Amino acid sequence: MGSHHQPFSLAILGPGIGGLALSIGLRKQNAQCTIYEAAPKFDAVGAGIGLGPNALKAMELVDPTFAKMYDAIKMGNTSKERQHEQIEILGAEEGFGSLRGWKGGSVGHERFERSSAHRKALLEVMKTLVPEGTVRFGKKVVEIRQEGKGGKVEMRFGDGDVVFVDALVGCDGIKGMTRRAVLQDRYPEEVAAKYANTYVYRGIAPMEEARAIMGEYAEDARWWMMEEKGWAMYPISEGREANIVAFIMDRKPWVGEQASREVSREEMLAEFVGYDKRLQRLLDWVKPVKWPLFHHPDTPTYINGRVVLLGDSAHASSPSQAAGAGQGLEDALVLSRLLGLVESADQLDVAFQAYDAVRRPRAQNVVQQSLEVGTAYFLVHPEFGNDLQKLTDDANKRLPLIWWHDLEGDCKIAKNYFRERKEQSGTKTVLQSNCILRSFFRKDMIPLVQ
Repeated sequence: MGSHHQPFSLAILGPGIGGLALSIGLRKQNAQCTIYEAAPKFDAVGAGIGLGPNALKAMELVDPTFAKMYDAIKMGNTSKERQHEQIEILGAEEGFGSLRGWKGGSVGHERFERSSAHRKALLEVMKTLVPEGTVRFGKKVVEIRQEGKGGKVEMRFGDGDVVFVDALVGCDGIKGMTRRAVLQDRYPEEVAAKYANTYVYRGIAPMEEARAIMGEYAEDARWWMMEEKGWAMYPISEGREANIVAFIMDRKPWVGEQASREVSREEMLAEFVGYDKRLQRLLDWVKPVKWPLFHHPDTPTYINGRVVLLGDSAHASSPSQAAGAGQGLEDALVLSRLLGLVESADQLDVAFQAYDAVRRPRAQNVVQQSLEVGTAYFLVHPEFGNDLQKLTDDANKRLPLIWWHDLEGDCKIAKNYFRERKEQSGTKTVLQSNCILRSFFRKDMIPLVQ
């Protein structure tokens, strides 16, 4: 970046996928930032993560090097005939549905290529693209304040430090404190995440062991379905391991802390009575821990002055469409492009308004749709019931609308919005801009049933 003088100071809270992607994008736009992290070092933990074509396109547009490095660690389906398949839909009962004549439903597209990786491997790649010294570790933010319209953002840390910046982007996750800073005063009911009425059990099995039990069923991405239950599995770690996520529908409220809860192995095993014996044998590698799924389906704004939400802090999603991480990457793309246009700190407000106008309708729609898809995959949706063919057909209509969304078009719309709002003033112009955007987003809505 040389001696480039940046007209504004920017902090990012949280070096997860969203925060690192934004930092990578800013660097390509010749802009600087500082990332603050409470932990003493990078803690790249997690299990498998699936990324669709939209996420891969966002990577490429953020930084082509990022996309190339991801290509080196990603894993697709093992079978050549399933390279263009996201998942195969099967029954979870004995015989995987074959006893009732079901032979499997293929969800995919001729232009789709299955892509997943271990979250740890993805974060390891991303951190190599962030300049040394960008992340400040051991910096736990305990308070966020703003000095009024157009004023500085004040961050107070647990160690006593106080930092003032022109803007703060919260990438601190579903329970992050920046969400409170954005929503508490105006929409206090939307600060806390909402229970998606689902919890999951997770595990990672050695592929050799999974293949010995499941045969060819272990080698590619599949989703086994049963009423109010489900089991997803796909290869990660260059095919050396199988990632397992077992879903349980829960009609009761989640009581207590929004955190995982250990149960006895006997209690966990009882949840899978009626499953095919092969799936039950894989429970040896599944931990008896309930992970509740929470989400943010109704976030009314991503901005409050100079504090902005990105990724899970804005639109945490249930995983039914494997689209959550991709939405965070889309956020990073649009926001980094907008910040690259900013020539003075007073233009940040317009950039953030453009970001909110472009990103929020699409991201919130994906969150809401993912909840409905989860209901469908539990075989209790009133439109589909337990008809696996109808579910397969719907997925093949619905998912391409997420996968091949026009991200370059989004960047162009955001850029035009920014320039129009920057160069013109007056209520009439603002209303015209918003009408144009609303018209665009009506076309972009993605209904579950086409």
